[in-house]
Amino acid sequence: MTGPTPTDVAHHEWFVEEREYLRHESRRGRRHAYERLDPARTAVVVVDVVPFFARESPYVRGIVPNVNALAEGVRRAGGVVAWVVPGYSEPTPKDREFFGDAVAEAYARSGGEGEPVDRLDPALEVVAGDIVVEKLARSAWFPGSSELPRLLAERGVDTVVVAGTVTNVCVEATVRDASTTGLRVVLVADACAAGRDRDHNATLHIVYRSYGDVRSTEEVLGLLAEAPLSPGPARP
Repeated sequence: MTGPTPTDVAHHEWFVEEREYLRHESRRGRRHAYERLDPARTAVVVVDVVPFFARESPYVRGIVPNVNALAEGVRRAGGVVAWVVPGYSEPTPKDREFFGDAVAEAYARSGGEGEPVDRLDPALEVVAGDIVVEKLARSAWFPGSSELPRLLAERGVDTVVVAGTVTNVCVEATVRDASTTGLRVVLVADACAAGRDRDHNATLHIVYRSYGDVRSTEEVLGLLAEAPLSPGPARP
C-alpha cells in the first residue's frame, strides 16, 4: 500500500435487545452467563487484527485501544494473551468459484508474510510471553486450523475472552467452535469490528442467545479486577 496510513477511527453503536436479556434472566435468574472470571484459567484471544483489515476499516482501528487494554488487563491478572493471524493456504476450487480468483487470493494472503508476530498490526501492544499463532480456517478452533486449542488446554484455560475482526466472520466462527468444544466464551462487543453496525449486532445477538456471554471491555476488566490475584497460568 502506498500513501499515509489512515488514522480515522469509528466505533460501533452496539446493543443486545432487551428481550434477549429478559429471555436469559427468566431461564437462569441472571443477565450474564459468567459472573466471575478465574484469571489463571482465562485467555484473551484476539482474531485477525492485521494491516489488511486495519488499513481498510476505521472500525478495526477504533477497537485497538480496547484490545490493548484487554490484553494488559488479562496479563496483569495472570491470564494468557493469544494473538491469531490468518495463515496462507492455496484457495480451493470452491473458494475461487465462490469469491472469484482475485478476491479468493486476496483473502488467502490477508495475513501477510513473515513470522506471525510480525504480521500483527503495529498498533497492537504485544509482549514477550504472549502466544501468537496463525490459523488456516475462519475459526481458530476448527479442527486442524491452528495450534491455539492445544496451547490453551495445556495452560488449563477454560474461558476465552474473544476480540478482533471481522465480527460476523472469523470472530463469530471462532466463538461458535470454541463454545462447541465446551469452553466458556465471552465476546467483547466494543473490542470487535465488522463492516456495519447491523452485521456486528447480528453476531452479538446470535452469540448472546446461544454460544456465550457478551460484555463490554469495561465489564471484562472489572471482572478481572474483582478476581483474586493469580500466580499465572500453568506452563507446559
